[in-house]
Amino acid sequence: MGLLTFSINVTLDGCIDHQEGIADDETHAFFTRLMDESGAMLWGRITYEMMESYWPAVARGHTEAPLALREWAVKLEAKPKYVVSSTRKDFPWNNSHHIAGDLRGSIEKLKDATPSGVLLGSGKLATELERLDLIDEYQFLVHPRIAGHGPTLYESGLPSTRQLELITAKPLRCGAVAMHYRRAR
Repeated sequence: MGLLTFSINVTLDGCIDHQEGIADDETHAFFTRLMDESGAMLWGRITYEMMESYWPAVARGHTEAPLALREWAVKLEAKPKYVVSSTRKDFPWNNSHHIAGDLRGSIEKLKDATPSGVLLGSGKLATELERLDLIDEYQFLVHPRIAGHGPTLYESGLPSTRQLELITAKPLRCGAVAMHYRRAR
């Protein structure tokens, strides 16, 4: 069974707005490595639509982008992408798959079928999967910023405190820190 790893940019005050992180070569390399090491991506509908609106055009050369971003987009294009949605059924982006129905059972099957692991990148979906006790690891890129607004990490709350075990903490040149935690069981 593969691990389900939640990975996201987060500011010091917990903001997970994708526009609040520092975007440079080193932070990009962090997320590229995570994607390369995982067997599949898992998103909620809103994150999927945000990604779908930009990355396929970059991968196909229809949008100008630096070479490193184009290479990442091509990898993302090929990577299996699973989307949880109760409102949308059609996901035309290459290699995209819809997850509907029993969330716990569907995610457990996905983890079983993906020995190299699944990378989760949606805040709201992470809250639901955390409530179901399905997240195994966390790879946060903590940025040296205070956003002062939301959305924030687990803003709708969890039923209990989660104990985590620190695996690694690596500071980046921009001041962000890559934090890798495993769920303490």
